Amino acid sequence: MSFAVLHTDRLILRPPVAGDLAGFSTYRQSDRARFSGGPGSAADAWAMFAMVIGHWELRGYGLWTVTQRDTGRAIGSVGCLFPEGWPEREIGWHIWSGADEGKGYAFESADAALDHAFGPLGWDTAASFIDGANLRSIALGQRLGGHIDATATGLSPGDVVIRHPKRGQA
Repeated sequence: MSFAVLHTDRLILRPPVAGDLAGFSTYRQSDRARFSGGPGSAADAWAMFAMVIGHWELRGYGLWTVTQRDTGRAIGSVGCLFPEGWPEREIGWHIWSGADEGKGYAFESADAALDHAFGPLGWDTAASFIDGANLRSIALGQRLGGHIDATATGLSPGDVVIRHPKRGQA
């Protein structure tokens, strides 16, 4: 099976590979993961990474590893998710290091993921489930054109659900 690779001006979004585990694990064990179910142990990070890879196999899409186009360095995860038991399809994003935050990488990569979700994947709706205390991520969802959907079900109590408007076909 061939999986989509997306290109933006500064980034390449590619399916994860085993070599991405170290960066992902460092992120998942850090305080940066506090808004996405962490921090956790190395074993928890490994299990989550296995789910990320498995999602690609089971659904044909998932979280891409975000890499810098000029260096190839992996800096985060972004993508299209719909694990079993979730209320609906999600666009999610994580920048793994504070050193890479505030540079527009999350916006640039999530924007490309939204185009892919509403284009080639044919989604008619997408949400982002964001911890209510993660004000930066809520603001990013709104900058991407989304709005807070108070009627939607999140993944956890206290989640803010950002509803992304459908985009034109790519």
